[in-house]
Amino acid sequence: MLVLSRRVGERIQIGTDITVTVVRLVEGTVRLGIEAPAHMPILRQELLTGQQEAPPRPEQPVAAKPR
Repeated sequence: MLVLSRRVGERIQIGTDITVTVVRLVEGTVRLGIEAPAHMPILRQELLTGQQEAPPRPEQPVAAKPR
């Protein structure tokens, strides 16, 4: 697992198609903005409950609300 520190407004680029932006930090909560192609599913981890989970891989998208 790669662990990075970022400030509000800073971005992380994943491959050529995915950008993660730190939008807001409030009382221990981080709000992230994720830009990715429409065909790429982006789900929060808790929405995967009941589905068989593969071990996390570095190329998997960051968990977020579905679009």
